[in-house]
Amino acid sequence: MTALDLSSPVAVVGTGTMGQGIAQVALVAGHPVRLYDTVPGRAREAADEIGARLDRLVEKERLTGADRDAARARLLPAEALAELADCALVVEAVLERLDVKQDLFRELEGVVADDCLLATNTSSLSVTAIGGALRSPGRFVGLHFFNPAPLLPLVEVVSGFATDVSSATRAYETARAWGKTPVACADTPGFIVNRIARPFYAEAFAVYEAQGADPATIDAVLRESGGFRMGAFELTDLIGQDVNESVTHSVWQSFFQDVRFTPSLAQRRLVESGRLGRKTGQGWYDHQDGAERPDPDTAERRQPPAYVVAEGDLGPASDLLALIREAGIPVRDEDDDNGTRMVLPSGGQLALADGQTSVEFRDVVYFDLALDYRKATRIALSASQDTSPGTLAEAIGLFQALGKRVSLIGDVPGMIVARTVARIIDLAHDAVAKGVATEEDIDTAMRLGVNYPLGPFEWSRKLGRYWAYALLDDLHMRDPSGRYTPSLALYRHAHASDKREGTAS
Repeated sequence: MTALDLSSPVAVVGTGTMGQGIAQVALVAGHPVRLYDTVPGRAREAADEIGARLDRLVEKERLTGADRDAARARLLPAEALAELADCALVVEAVLERLDVKQDLFRELEGVVADDCLLATNTSSLSVTAIGGALRSPGRFVGLHFFNPAPLLPLVEVVSGFATDVSSATRAYETARAWGKTPVACADTPGFIVNRIARPFYAEAFAVYEAQGADPATIDAVLRESGGFRMGAFELTDLIGQDVNESVTHSVWQSFFQDVRFTPSLAQRRLVESGRLGRKTGQGWYDHQDGAERPDPDTAERRQPPAYVVAEGDLGPASDLLALIREAGIPVRDEDDDNGTRMVLPSGGQLALADGQTSVEFRDVVYFDLALDYRKATRIALSASQDTSPGTLAEAIGLFQALGKRVSLIGDVPGMIVARTVARIIDLAHDAVAKGVATEEDIDTAMRLGVNYPLGPFEWSRKLGRYWAYALLDDLHMRDPSGRYTPSLALYRHAHASDKREGTAS
């Protein structure tokens, strides 16, 4: 099954920001496009707005004047659904209400031809449930674009329970012909991106609720150590707290209130107070004119230790040993095949976050995971009230000697980046095991859909087969609510033989 022919008309129902964006994508690709909206005159206004965006593309030399004029000639506002009768594809981008979408598609089914592909751009509703209202649900598919649709490359092509393979394939190939990067997934709550991204927000909020760190510090650690484009607090302020919480709540409810997807009470209070982020001028941060962004916690200068003793190669943090030597600090090696700790001159230890807490040990400072310890500009450390001041000072001075800013957080198991990445990896393995999508499509979706520095399976291969499972298992022992229980899929992955071909991660 191939992509739709460019001569085939495409219709978009709903002329909000997303509807206009999808229409622009199909139009620039070369299709005749029909716009329809239930509000009289709105389709014509939307056509004018799309035309203005095409003008800006010409000004930026991303589109020729001739191509703009041709595209404008192909764009037609429709006053009634009957004018969509000859369309080969109709994409819906209306209100996120199941009854509204079902009523629309029932009506469309009586207008378009039997071979017309019907698609929904829903981000939170079940594709199966929407399509269940149709006499022929096999031609119904999800085409989930990301906002702004003309700029963001990812499209999740979602097969409902009754979707024909030929329909999903045609939708996939059409999205690719439009210059997008499609990924195929089954109809699951949140699809790929909104399902697997939940821990990025949830764990940041959990650290905050545990009074482990303030939003500015958590965001800084996620950016400067984890390599994420934005921190969870600033990103949800951009998205809108109400929008982000609504998606989280929808996924949680759709999974029968699975504790792994539990919404944040702190975010609920923010929404209840009307502090929705940038659009209201106040969210986690103050976005009003002249407001200053709070600085992350950054430790004062300390002297580096005279030397460190490395127990093993430090596993995922092994790059630190070379950096320490380059900084002129002697490293004494001790044989330990599984070592992830350093002993400081004070006798205290410095350990990579592993899901345990500092208070459980005599004198341990934990340091957080980094995407790349050489490039990281900030490292988070955690300690307990029992950690000796000398050990903490040496740990701070060590990372400062490596050119890193240091943020001190509370004695939070798994810290910030480590627990976030471990949970993302777990949900990704669980999704593959349940047939939601392939490893490759999940990695693609998370990189392109939410700008993650690595896909979950790329993280998994980088960190080692057992790393995420071990960290979550330790976290589960300290929080037996079920939130951190490793999935069966991750358990199997962690304990599978490394000798089998193709199982390096």
